[in-house]
Amino acid sequence: MEPADFKGKIGRDWRDSEPHWPEEVHAPAGSPNVLLFVLDDTGFAQLGCFGSDIETPNFDRLAAGGLRYTNFHTTALCSPTRACLMTGRNHHSVGMGRITDLARGFPGYSGRIPKSCGFLPEILRDAGYAAYACGKWHLTPHEEAHLGASRARWPLGRGFERWYGFFGGETHQFSPALAHDNHFCEAPERPDYHLTEDLADHAIEFLTDLRAVDPDKPFFQYFATGACHSPHQSPLAYRERYRGHFDQGWDAWRDATFARQLAAGVIPEGTELSARPSWVPAWDSLSADEQRLAARFMECFAAFLTHADAQIGRVLRFVDEELHELDNTLVILVSDNGASSEGGVNGSINDARSWNMAQAGVKEMVARIDELGGPTMHNNYPWGWTMAGNTPLRRWKRETHEGGIADPCIVHWPARVAARGEVRRQFVHAIDIAPTILDACGIEAPAVIAGVEQRPHEGASIVSTFAEPAAPTRTTQYFEMLGSRAIHHDGWKAVVFKPLGAMYQPEDDPNLPFDDDVWELFHVAEDFSECHDLAAEHPEKLKELIDLWWTEAEKYKVLPLDNRPAVAMMNPPPTGIAARSRYVYRPGGSRVPEELAVDVKGRSHSITATILDSAKIEPGEGALLAMGSILGGFSLFVMDGTLQYVHNFLGRSEDHLTSEQPIPTGASELGFVFESEGRFQSGTARLTIDGATVAEGHIKRFTPVRFSITDAGLTCGEDSGSAITARYAPPFTFTGALRHVVVDVQGDAVIDFDAAVEASLRTQ
Repeated sequence: MEPADFKGKIGRDWRDSEPHWPEEVHAPAGSPNVLLFVLDDTGFAQLGCFGSDIETPNFDRLAAGGLRYTNFHTTALCSPTRACLMTGRNHHSVGMGRITDLARGFPGYSGRIPKSCGFLPEILRDAGYAAYACGKWHLTPHEEAHLGASRARWPLGRGFERWYGFFGGETHQFSPALAHDNHFCEAPERPDYHLTEDLADHAIEFLTDLRAVDPDKPFFQYFATGACHSPHQSPLAYRERYRGHFDQGWDAWRDATFARQLAAGVIPEGTELSARPSWVPAWDSLSADEQRLAARFMECFAAFLTHADAQIGRVLRFVDEELHELDNTLVILVSDNGASSEGGVNGSINDARSWNMAQAGVKEMVARIDELGGPTMHNNYPWGWTMAGNTPLRRWKRETHEGGIADPCIVHWPARVAARGEVRRQFVHAIDIAPTILDACGIEAPAVIAGVEQRPHEGASIVSTFAEPAAPTRTTQYFEMLGSRAIHHDGWKAVVFKPLGAMYQPEDDPNLPFDDDVWELFHVAEDFSECHDLAAEHPEKLKELIDLWWTEAEKYKVLPLDNRPAVAMMNPPPTGIAARSRYVYRPGGSRVPEELAVDVKGRSHSITATILDSAKIEPGEGALLAMGSILGGFSLFVMDGTLQYVHNFLGRSEDHLTSEQPIPTGASELGFVFESEGRFQSGTARLTIDGATVAEGHIKRFTPVRFSITDAGLTCGEDSGSAITARYAPPFTFTGALRHVVVDVQGDAVIDFDAAVEASLRTQ
């Protein structure tokens, strides 16, 4: 209580004094609970209730008991859409024009959401709600996602009171890089562990803890799955359920899905199925091995989605059957963008391979087909299934045609939504979700949060559409993602695809000036799937919309346009940490994100672990320093009384050294030395004990760009995640007396431009 808020009386002693307790903030009477579920990389057609034959019974029940919004839109990428959902403002307006990993030094692309754009949980918390988050975050800059950083942009710094999840765009589903509230943590050690199940466990735990103390306080539970972003990992039993299910291929599946969508009224009558792009091969053109591989990739995706549906179903059942509160719980389920094409034309077994220009070929992938969906794979399906997942729409994630920005949305609220199983076709955008939730809760957006004046919401509530199928919604919305642009206005849409490189066709020219880009025009009120370009027939309408796009772009901080994500990779935001050539790591600390750890790629370097005397005890066993995961990285470790080093090249091959003599008891210095032969390719390696060489070898190809893309990071004194090598089992904690590990690097950190460009084509 601030002194100015005291309304009692203070006398000389208790006899002439009167206490005062300020009234606790309570949510408005009858306020609903809110469950906001966000799926990842799930396309328009991939839920059962949107036309798929993938099993999603819990999502389907929500739709049958509520509403499907079939004209719901996002930004085409995950961090930007999540920023819209959390703030009710456009992604550029809040500095999230791209994912946090690709921030640039401009207001619309800073990757740092300002305090003047308050988060939904901040508002709800201050209005008397409990506010919890489980799952993917991806709204904290990488340079702040470590335990030495400020927590101002962590979930608890933006209004959530509890959080359990992961920071980045993706994580290993069997061995995730986890955070709990304001610290990192390890996943529970159990043989059947899977992240989505763990997230559901914690969501239920959070609500259990709330209701154990307060039976009436409404809650806001934000639940953002890793599904269905790559890696498409799920329990084996789920993968086996789909064995053979997609053998007919993507063309036939797409046709069948389109027919189901028309029959169910998911898409307007008269909608056409957009043509298969020329760069997507016809299923019948694939070899038998290619078909078998592609079908298994899709089986893994479907299993991942069905498994996620089951875990979200557990949360819903808990709210319904245990709390008996589902009737007055507003449930909103959305995806963050269209289906992903990042698996490429053939699919991918480790997305980090693409970052390092070492993609697996069909032969290798077929040889490892039985590993797909399991812990040794980071699999992502080929873009034929991407196309099918967005049926009947054109293109996909990262692009502003409807396949990238039109996504499933379900609203369920029995107490206030009388309609059952109806479809709403009004235009809705992710920026409308926060205003809708506040409206449903009877809460006005505050003018000031924590002393900071707030910018107005740019979205608008769609609560009126709950009861009125024809209730009007906003008519204008711009789109921009990595140079691709679009604008919806009064049932029309102008759109232009901007390549990042020769992505799909050799003639794609990423360097074409933006003013020379060729726009398309669609009357989307009648042409839902953008099949008929009317630019030549209506040049005045096209010019009107292009001019409107530029007006909106200036208004919402979209400029300057830039389709060069590789530049952002090569010029990351400053960390405020001085460059150095020596790094010291000590056991007992948490993992260090790869972006902030010592960068040994392409550089000669040495690793020296100092072992203390500890009364001449045996040297112990375990990892001394480890970076990455089973999908790629390196580890210096002690096993079987010898010093060993392994460099795991992207899960494809290992270079391994073992000392020729045992490690002595007592104090010692255990080392590894790598002498680079230049430009990331190879180098000589030595193991040392007290300065003397005890093993020599050659590393054929040192990882050039990134060890892992699942935030595995660097650990000292243990390898506790998905072990970097199968030579030992995690957690491989060093049992000796390790003082510290020193890494010395020579020369400046080097970024390979060609690899960065290739990586930019596979942005999360």
